Amino acid sequence: MASIQYFLFTSLLLFCFSPSLAQQSFRPKALVIPVSKDASTLQYVTTINQRTPSVPIDVVVDLGGRYMWVDCDRNYVSSTYRPARCNSAQCSAAGANGCGDCFGGPRPGCNNNTCGVGPDNSITHLGTSGEVAEDVVSLQSTDGKNPGRVVTVPKFLFACAPTFLLQGLASGVVGMAGFGRYKIGLPSQFAAAFSFHRKFAVCLSSSTSAKGVIFFGDGPYVFLPGVDASQSLTYTPLFINPISTANSFPLGEPSAEYFIGVKSIKVNEKAVSVNTTLLSFDNSEGVGGTKISTVDPYTVLEASIFKAVTDAFVKEAAAMNITRVAAVAPFEVCFSSKNILSTRLGPAVPSIDLVLQNQNVFWRIFGANSMVQVSSDVLCLGFINGGSNPRTSIVIGGKQIEDNLLQFDQATSRLGFSSSLLGRQTTCANFNFTSTA
Repeated sequence: MASIQYFLFTSLLLFCFSPSLAQQSFRPKALVIPVSKDASTLQYVTTINQRTPSVPIDVVVDLGGRYMWVDCDRNYVSSTYRPARCNSAQCSAAGANGCGDCFGGPRPGCNNNTCGVGPDNSITHLGTSGEVAEDVVSLQSTDGKNPGRVVTVPKFLFACAPTFLLQGLASGVVGMAGFGRYKIGLPSQFAAAFSFHRKFAVCLSSSTSAKGVIFFGDGPYVFLPGVDASQSLTYTPLFINPISTANSFPLGEPSAEYFIGVKSIKVNEKAVSVNTTLLSFDNSEGVGGTKISTVDPYTVLEASIFKAVTDAFVKEAAAMNITRVAAVAPFEVCFSSKNILSTRLGPAVPSIDLVLQNQNVFWRIFGANSMVQVSSDVLCLGFINGGSNPRTSIVIGGKQIEDNLLQFDQATSRLGFSSSLLGRQTTCANFNFTSTA
């Protein structure tokens, strides 16, 4: 009898004090990370805990990036770092493009008999080669209202990169986090680790002082004062561009970025005449279409689309007694703020609709997402002329998705979008990061 009691007691002790056993008894429904907007670069930066001992690392959010890459040349210290050995399952999952040795003493990013990929900086369009590796990553779980206990992915796959690849990124950042449709993108790895839906939701704050949020897994996505943004989503299909849009990629690889099917554009609910062939892909080249980006701070339009949209906007603004003033780079269309009223949805200016699969499904862009305050008395239309032969005809940029909740469902290839949360009297900065656990 005594031996049975001793066994039960030691088992209980093991359960209480072994984090791995305790961890397994809890399976999160979803995960949550904060996102801040860097004031000088307008990049969106998140913080993830990586390595042993665990350290918080800041990485730029790249919605269409294929995986996470970090600088392993400087200050990468971890007892749980493991390079991916040639011909391993890890190399296969990462889509490794080669195998080789590293000439120098072994260290993170430089080991013999390892495979590599081509990490790239999607802001400067620089690319390089880097070792595939795995290490511990930890982040907070959530019930959709508050963050809960911290959970761990012990073998999170990522790529090492040299320090020079950080050029052009926000100060203090050590890499980029790819959320794209890729086997080792953050959404795929977290969904696989915790067996939840291959969904994630992005809600970027328009403020440089208040954090937005990214959820991995299904809703609810609740913002103060109790608004569940997952209840007000409109859905549209996501399309796969058959040709990769990365700087370097294996032949035949489709793009990891998220494309939607814009059929037409309206300004103040009036149709704008655009060359509709630009709105779909040329499947042989992967050119055209509409994608969503977190690395472009503003929406970029192909030159003829830009001209049609801005001409219509200027005409509708004039009818509202809004006075056009001199351009302020990088914007071409600017106005005096004197005759522009303020509303809950931002400056009272003509609305811009991206019409999707039919006339009843559209993404409406209000003043809060279309206008940029460049001085005390000048507001500019936050759209950029992308020239006459861009890779993608419409790139919906960060400014236009701030304070909108976007849910990317990789399994069903569907985007859910809320339009501006300001209309529901909340913002992306209103997730309650105060833990209840």
